Amino acid sequence: MAKMSFLAGMAAGYVLGARAGKERYEQIKTQANQLWSSPKTQKAVGQAKHTAQTQGPAVADKVTGAAKDAAGTVKDKASRGEDLPDTIHRGDDGELHADTSGFGPGGDKLP
Repeated sequence: MAKMSFLAGMAAGYVLGARAGKERYEQIKTQANQLWSSPKTQKAVGQAKHTAQTQGPAVADKVTGAAKDAAGTVKDKASRGEDLPDTIHRGDDGELHADTSGFGPGGDKLP
């Protein structure tokens, strides 16, 4: 009997929650449509589109140039070999290893 009343309570909660959820969803949807349709929002969207159309090619050129410069830097470093700090080296196993001899606070000085 307790199981049946529990299931009935769950079903009632689900139905009531679903109704409240749908009403709130519709309220949010209506507010979002009003905001999107407002003259201020549409003016801002128009300005953003205009800026993207006029400034987009210049931004794309700058990004392309920066990417080419970065690729060139990486290529230069790769052709010279690894540029690792003095405290890191690549071992015979191909893995990176840290040199812990004398750098850092040391195990006895850690909190």
